[in-house]
Amino acid sequence: MDPDALLERAGRGRRELKRAADALDDAPEHKAALLRRARARGVELPDEAVEWPAKRLLRRALGRGAASQVRSNPVRIDESFTCVHCGHDVPLGGARVRDHCPVCLRSRHVDVVPGDRAADCGGILDPVRLDKQGESWVIAYACRACGHPHRCRAHPDDDLVAFARTLA
Repeated sequence: MDPDALLERAGRGRRELKRAADALDDAPEHKAALLRRARARGVELPDEAVEWPAKRLLRRALGRGAASQVRSNPVRIDESFTCVHCGHDVPLGGARVRDHCPVCLRSRHVDVVPGDRAADCGGILDPVRLDKQGESWVIAYACRACGHPHRCRAHPDDDLVAFARTLA
């Protein structure tokens, strides 16, 4: 039983992981080879992992645990701030996170998303369009520095009338 083939098979999905674990349970002498191969791939496993159930060993040997802990969406934090564009002091958003200025509707591009080419860009997000989504309005943005598109719901105190006039 080839450890690489077993790991490749187990990585295809939950059903294949279970089948690979069943095959490994039928041949427990191959657990040590699988453990050596996983360590060679950079996965840290304790020596007692040879005694683990095959399914647990295979899951850990795949080495996907660290990748699953990486956040893949930006987390908006509700903080008061001073608008970088117009200088307006912006209070907390309350029920919804306030991530843009209610006066000029601009924001700073600060999302930190793994794989996002524009992460930590720091440019100004300019509003480019208003869209109606159900009962609320959605503001579509484009970053001045990198062109990254962004969308967020408008707050009740946003000056959408002034923005609509500038679009017209």
